[in-house]
Amino acid sequence: MIGASALALTSLLFGLAQAGTVVWTGDFDYYTSPNDLNNWSWSNEVGEYQYYIHGSENVTSYIAFDPSYRNPGISGESNGLKLSIDQTSTWNSAFWRTELIPQTTANLGTGQMYYHFSLSHSTVNTPNTAYEHQVLFFESHFTEMKIGVGTNGSQLSWCIQSTPQLTFDWTPGVWYNFAYDIDFTAGTVGLWGSTGSNPLVRLAANSAASTSTNSEDWHVGVLAFDVGTFTEDWYISGVYIESGTLTTSLLSGGLTVGGSPVGSTGSTTTTSTSSKATTTTTTTSTSSTRATTTTTSTTTSKASTTTTTTASTSTSTATQTEYGQCGGIGWTGPTVCASPYVCTYGNAYYSQCLPA
Repeated sequence: MIGASALALTSLLFGLAQAGTVVWTGDFDYYTSPNDLNNWSWSNEVGEYQYYIHGSENVTSYIAFDPSYRNPGISGESNGLKLSIDQTSTWNSAFWRTELIPQTTANLGTGQMYYHFSLSHSTVNTPNTAYEHQVLFFESHFTEMKIGVGTNGSQLSWCIQSTPQLTFDWTPGVWYNFAYDIDFTAGTVGLWGSTGSNPLVRLAANSAASTSTNSEDWHVGVLAFDVGTFTEDWYISGVYIESGTLTTSLLSGGLTVGGSPVGSTGSTTTTSTSSKATTTTTTTSTSSTRATTTTTSTTTSKASTTTTTTASTSTSTATQTEYGQCGGIGWTGPTVCASPYVCTYGNAYYSQCLPA
């Protein structure tokens, strides 16, 4: 059964100003209990999510909604999701998996899209990093998050075509906020991110990828190669998809303008990209740091985008010198390097100006 208060809140919020156009929202306030997910079927496609990838136990063994499961830094959402996997949660394979799929008639794979979500875990039923986990992934795996891979499996990795590009310390109790920056026309994907309640900043420039979706294959959940008798709990919040321009503030459904990308104030912006993954680009109203990823591809791809200003902006004209910091979570200084240097990604919290 759908909560009337949630529907009323959604109607109210959609009347507010917003940066991008929200094409689908996975707000967990839509449901009054996990059992509401059982109302969905292939012959009765109702609700916000398709629920069919799960184990043999009751839905309450794998899904729970509660205010304590949300990122408290996100506005407009009362409940978060606790998603669990264990040895009973196998589906069509030996993999442990519990996943929700967007239920919508909207086209989620056209033009410029931003796929928003926040992830966390605790010290109780913590994910086992000894095994590979595929998290918030597309069926083709053109982009996804992973743990249990690479040289340090305890870190959270952002991947393109299953290959890690960036890694993040995966600390219990910390909320990690992300937006997949997907240009389905140009065939590129990049990443924005932050922690806690901080606004999103660009972490990686768009790189070539085989971007595609049938609008029913983004898996809001976890597929794990686990073996054993333990249980894992994952916490997910702030899930929605918007088109056009990026909302950098943290909110559910992208329904309020706020936050600022690196290098500007009071604006929400999508920047154009026509570059290798190691270059820095700027627009006339804002500047956006382009971070080096671990990919060695030199494919040049051009994205068709626009810049929308929702409030007065003040563009930073300062440039950073060689070896100076030029980006990272929480960084408010210069984001453009003096020629001929390029802002080069070091980690989520630090990028610096290095020779091109």
